Amino acid sequence: MRRYVSKFIACPLPFTKSNFFLVNCEAESYYASRESNSQGLVRSYLNGSFAKTYATSCATLSEDTSKDSPVSDMLIDSFGRLHTYLRISLTERCNLRCHYCMPAEGVELTPSPQLLSLNEIVRLANLFVSSGVEKIRLTGGEPTIRKDIEDICLQLSNLKGLKTLAITTNGITLAKKLPKLKECGLTSVNISLDTLVPAKFEFITRRKGHERVMESINAAVDLGYNPVKVNCVVMRGFNEDEICDFVELTHEKPINVRFIEFMPFDGNVWNVKKLVPYSEMLDRVAKQFTGLKRLKDHPTDTAKNFRIDGYCGSVSFITSMTEHFCAGCNRLRLLADGNFKVCLFGPAEVSLRDPLRLGADDDALREVIGAAVKRKKASHAGMFDIARTVNRPMIHIGG
Repeated sequence: MRRYVSKFIACPLPFTKSNFFLVNCEAESYYASRESNSQGLVRSYLNGSFAKTYATSCATLSEDTSKDSPVSDMLIDSFGRLHTYLRISLTERCNLRCHYCMPAEGVELTPSPQLLSLNEIVRLANLFVSSGVEKIRLTGGEPTIRKDIEDICLQLSNLKGLKTLAITTNGITLAKKLPKLKECGLTSVNISLDTLVPAKFEFITRRKGHERVMESINAAVDLGYNPVKVNCVVMRGFNEDEICDFVELTHEKPINVRFIEFMPFDGNVWNVKKLVPYSEMLDRVAKQFTGLKRLKDHPTDTAKNFRIDGYCGSVSFITSMTEHFCAGCNRLRLLADGNFKVCLFGPAEVSLRDPLRLGADDDALREVIGAAVKRKKASHAGMFDIARTVNRPMIHIGG
């Protein structure tokens, strides 16, 4: 596969133990009470020998934290939000080239030796799950093109305490792989599809494959996934006229169509004029479907959920741009290169791969993770500030 090149320019900021403890003063006594070789490695790491830290922005107080939950303080931020959901990007590679995900000239791919191996993914995932994470979602790039995807699913699904193992995929190769993935413990499926028109599909993805995506949606339904989630990024001038057609997918099948506001990432040429706000999308649906009813959302939901009387499936709206849901955020991200990210829209990252390969034990890794979680902001910046913030392309971050 040809490598597309586009330089990602980071903006490292100075990061020392002193300014770290201004953010998380309680950690000082915690660090001081523990000594080991791996602790020394991580302390050196946090002091700047290995760290690359970026200005951050992100997420208010969670109502979902249970005082009785046997979870690690590692997963609780300074605003009391408990993070029980980890998204793991398996690869930066993809078999599509979607406009909103990747710059036209492509991106520089991380060399394979610098990506997390299967064993490293499982070890880090086990660390999170044993600390209280209950849901893992596999993303990419396109996660199904990773050759060891079945082994990854099998080992992750066997982690004690994990309740949900999900995947977000473009559906190009999913239909033929899904039966085995289900056997390996995959419990939930999200399939990305932005248009029901094959010609539009080829335009937005720069590739063919619309029929294969539809085949994957039907295969997931036939295999008993309920709901099968279909993610649709709505962009003005491209597919806002198809919103009600997508809603019809929910009539006779257990499909949850999730309309997503167009979000800015490095290189995707985001423009507010392309943004179709939630209020406009909802108005379109409400005018055509009189039986539309709001469902009760979970405090950690990213989506506003609706159902139409007599319809088998449901409709949701993800309003990242116009009505953020930072107060209930319970999500963390592990990127394919081993970087750990606490907010989708915040450029702050810290490597877990480096201390892991330097021999850090689980307690040392927990300190790195916990420190990053404690630095998470109350909420991300506004949409125009996000558009100006240096961040990675979506294909690097993971969908």
